[in-house]
This record gives sequence, C-alpha cells and structure tokens, in this order.
Amino acid sequence: MKKIRPFTILALLFIFQTTLAQDSKYKVVFDITSKDSINQQALIRELGFIRNSNPNSKLEVVIYGQGLELAIKGKSPQEEAVKHLISDQGVSFKVCNVTMKRYNIDKSQLLPGVEIVDDGIFEIISKQQEGWGYIKVAH
Repeated sequence: MKKIRPFTILALLFIFQTTLAQDSKYKVVFDITSKDSINQQALIRELGFIRNSNPNSKLEVVIYGQGLELAIKGKSPQEEAVKHLISDQGVSFKVCNVTMKRYNIDKSQLLPGVEIVDDGIFEIISKQQEGWGYIKVAH
C-alpha cells in the first residue's frame, strides 16, 4: 500500500473545508427599488448564476419602492422567472408592506410565494446584522 503524503491530505482537507464553507455561508440579500427592466433582468440572471454555481446558497430579494411591479401578478415582466426562483428553497422574495400600502396593493395581487415584511429597509439591515452580504441592484 502506498503512503499518502501529508501534503496531499492537507490539500484535500483544505479543498473540502473551502467547498463546505462556500456552500454553508453564501447568504446574500438583494435590494431592488427599480422598475427598470434592465435592473430586473440583471437581478434574475444573477440569482440564477449564483444558484447554479452554489446550490446551497441562501438568497433573498427585498422589493420596495418602484420595484414592487416585479412581484405583482400580471404586471411583472419577469413573472415566470420569479415563480421559478421562488419554487427553489434557497431563494425568497419579500415585499415591503409600507410600499404595498403606498401603492394600494394587497397580498392577493402578489405572485404566489412572495412574502410580506413590515419594512423593507429594516429587513435588509436585519440580514446584514446576521452576516448576510448585501447587493443593491442598479445600473
């Protein structure tokens, strides 16, 4: 039986640990306030890239302001993509209740699976305090 070199064992342990750390700690909250279709497309594209390269990642999209349309049935240009991402256990979409009130939108108008938070900014800050990364979607 061949001897396994200590360096080989250390290298394998490092690779395993690095892979495990990437999978278990990849948590990002996205902030979208834009109704701009380019921003919304970029968000959907980036979420898909991340989930494909890191299936255990946790991703949350917080929608408020003019970004609200992204989560509304029949109005979202990304409706099918949002539904698909929501069906993925690692991606959530959350809408600010303050914004919903301002635009007279009720829960029945949201895409299935979209959640409501009391305050979108507070949700983002809370995630950051829990160690989540933060990305503002804009161009």
